[in-house]
Amino acid sequence: MKLSETVALLREIHVAPVKSLGQNFLHDRNLSRWIVAGIGATSADYVVEIGPGLGALTTFVLETGARVLAIEKDGRLADFLRSHLTDKRLEVRHEDALEFDVRTLFAERNVKLLGNLPYYISSQLLLKFLEYPSPITLALLMLQKEMAARLAASPSSKDYGALTLLVQIHYRVEALRTIPATVFIPRPDVDSAVVRVTPRRADELPECDDNLFARLVRRGFSQRRKQLGKLLKEDIADWTSAADALGFERQVRAEALSLGQWIALTNYAGPLPPPDPSREGAKRFPVVDENDLVLYGAPRSKVHGNNLRHRAVHILIFNDAGEVFLQKRSHRKDRHPLLWDSSAAGHVDAGEEYDASARRELKEELGIEVPLERVLKLPASSRTGEEFIWVYRGQYTGDFRLDRTEIETGRFFPPDVVNGWIQARSTDFAPGFLECWKAYGEANRG
Repeated sequence: MKLSETVALLREIHVAPVKSLGQNFLHDRNLSRWIVAGIGATSADYVVEIGPGLGALTTFVLETGARVLAIEKDGRLADFLRSHLTDKRLEVRHEDALEFDVRTLFAERNVKLLGNLPYYISSQLLLKFLEYPSPITLALLMLQKEMAARLAASPSSKDYGALTLLVQIHYRVEALRTIPATVFIPRPDVDSAVVRVTPRRADELPECDDNLFARLVRRGFSQRRKQLGKLLKEDIADWTSAADALGFERQVRAEALSLGQWIALTNYAGPLPPPDPSREGAKRFPVVDENDLVLYGAPRSKVHGNNLRHRAVHILIFNDAGEVFLQKRSHRKDRHPLLWDSSAAGHVDAGEEYDASARRELKEELGIEVPLERVLKLPASSRTGEEFIWVYRGQYTGDFRLDRTEIETGRFFPPDVVNGWIQARSTDFAPGFLECWKAYGEANRG
């Protein structure tokens, strides 16, 4: 709508912009249409809009046929949208976006993020909604121009910093255009910019320990003018050797290192263990009959290649809130790469019993030891990959030491979210997990 129309509407609904909420209403209709076109929404998409305000973008998104979740902190505006945009594909939620549970979006298809983010909390919102692993497949965001520059910055520039790296390690950021302050009411003190954020491929960059990467980056940029070696001495005691090995100047500062160099530095400080071929290719499994009685042992390749019956374990770890931890299988896995799976899972080795195998897999994959309870046993079938599976349950609240040769990432999820996710996109999950989760749900309902 035009500036005069926006002013009149605000007066009509008795809404005065609240400065503390960062409310600046977009009144350029052509710009609104351009922004929505940039997200490429279709009827197959679920668009989450943060801070819809008077619906300047919402209206055009609904015209694409997409479903829309509009998260609005101001109750006055939430009520206005509900009364003026009566579309069954629109859900208006009166909520602070910083308190929204992003995990619930895993139960939706093709999630895209759109918004004119309030300047004062834009970095917090970015890190919350794009926390890896995120269900967001594309984000198109209007930000303060300075913030947009920080996200898309290159090394050795004044805008390059910790936020740049924390986002760019998992996402590509493209600055699209500058938005003048004149298209908003009230007019902000600075111009804005639109950025497009898209996830990187799993194999696009070298792997590293994400938590260690974040810690090093934050420490490295905590005092921009101080030499990096002095800031990171707790993690890298012999900085001279590290700098020489990685080809850095010994007096280098944080802003001089590229994303690739920060990843290399992370792997120097905490190298990931190399893949162990003996854990997979050289293993022998017990081949069993239809009653799960051992017949003989055979190499893994022969068991899988000939679809022979064998044994496996799946472990479901729950936290104190009743949420289940799921792992995303490594892109290096030869079976079901990048699919979501049980907290820990694996084959029973030749000469090993189910319980011992479950304890071993839990220790190897998650780095923890907790009491495990047998829950149920699944018969071997084509749906389980000809595996007899014992399903175990355990409880743990704390940090895991994920085996990055096996696991890409992982996260706790409410069971209801997992159920909705499976219904929306069952192909995101390893087949064995689907069978175990279904049986686990039926057993608990009984």
